[in-house]
Amino acid sequence: MQRTLLKSKLHRVRVTASELEYEGSCAIDELLLEAADIREYERIDVYNVHNGERFSTYAIRGQKGSGMISVNGAAARKAAVGDILIIASFAVYTEMEAAQHEPRLVYVDERNRIKRIGASIPAQAA
Repeated sequence: MQRTLLKSKLHRVRVTASELEYEGSCAIDELLLEAADIREYERIDVYNVHNGERFSTYAIRGQKGSGMISVNGAAARKAAVGDILIIASFAVYTEMEAAQHEPRLVYVDERNRIKRIGASIPAQAA
């Protein structure tokens, strides 16, 4: 059996640009792509915390160190500058791989700068 598991996520990144006339995709700061182990042209799922929209697209490389999160093409109608997104990537694992798997979770500050990288969701404060 194979299982599809969360491979990585960029948690609560802020949209810096929304380009309707651009050919579709999501441009992401290269440092964030590397931290989350997301390759250029890899499929990503995007969840907009502000409006509940969910969509799939592919990642493209944005300027390294810029903090860029640009939602482009038709998806630009689903996210505005300033919206908070969760960007997730998934992979298929064998049972043996799944037993050892730990996702790559990247947490950022309000300027999309990396604060922490982990393999588990931190406990919520009571």
